[in-house]
Amino acid sequence: MKTPKRLESLVTEGLVDEVLRQLMSGKEATVYMVRCGDEIRCAKVYKDAVQRSFRKAASYQEGRKTKNSRQARAMEKGTRYGRQMQEEAWQNAEVDALYRLAAAGVRVPQPYICHEGVLLMELVTDADGHPAPRLNDVELTEELALEFHAYLLRQVVIMLGAGMIHGDLSEYNILVAADGPVIIDLPQAVDAAGNSNAGPMLERDVDNLAAYFSRFAPQLKDSAYGKEIWALYLAGSLSPDVPLTGHVAVEDRIADVNAVMEEVRDALLEEERRRLYMASS
Repeated sequence: MKTPKRLESLVTEGLVDEVLRQLMSGKEATVYMVRCGDEIRCAKVYKDAVQRSFRKAASYQEGRKTKNSRQARAMEKGTRYGRQMQEEAWQNAEVDALYRLAAAGVRVPQPYICHEGVLLMELVTDADGHPAPRLNDVELTEELALEFHAYLLRQVVIMLGAGMIHGDLSEYNILVAADGPVIIDLPQAVDAAGNSNAGPMLERDVDNLAAYFSRFAPQLKDSAYGKEIWALYLAGSLSPDVPLTGHVAVEDRIADVNAVMEEVRDALLEEERRRLYMASS
């Protein structure tokens, strides 16, 4: 096929020998299958901010730091230079996340280089060597759904152990490779320790998994793995080997009615004293 304009520089630099075909186009990028020497890889071409439908909400940006004070000020002010730096930070976030998670043992595509808004990385394939399908496009048995769900929960736990949360995890950004599920699309990944929205994001990711897999395994429908994982994380008890039940113990305490009524009476007396004082002033 004709080389897309955004990939021309990679061909010129010798990073890509041939663009074979377009694989998919999503809300944040278009992905192409490319040949690099004897290897077939994929090139993820990020869309410009005005073209992306995924909103870079403040909840995702919270906790991300830049060491360059000039860049940080420009990004805060929203200048042209700042927007450019923000775009680069958005793209580099996925590269950084991929390297960090791969090192931690999370099954993600192997990244190679990010050049002028294009991420060159591993082409994830199925058992026949074809580009791996998305989870949403695979028909599952109950047994396989439970197996994939358990595997992905462990991936989420390992990811959290590495200090990261996907932030947009669903059946649409998980590929089914020959060796099992592979997590993709990480530019919106958040820092678990530096983001006040981390807990709800983690729970939403895990709830998305339960909602999808419960189509094939109904017993997952009312599970609470997200709350359980986050509670274990906050308690410092989370590890890839910790057994998960899908349930969270709720502390069921009987309210001390007398104590509550005593507080109400004290408040009423205080209000009466204040009213009398104001009337006599």
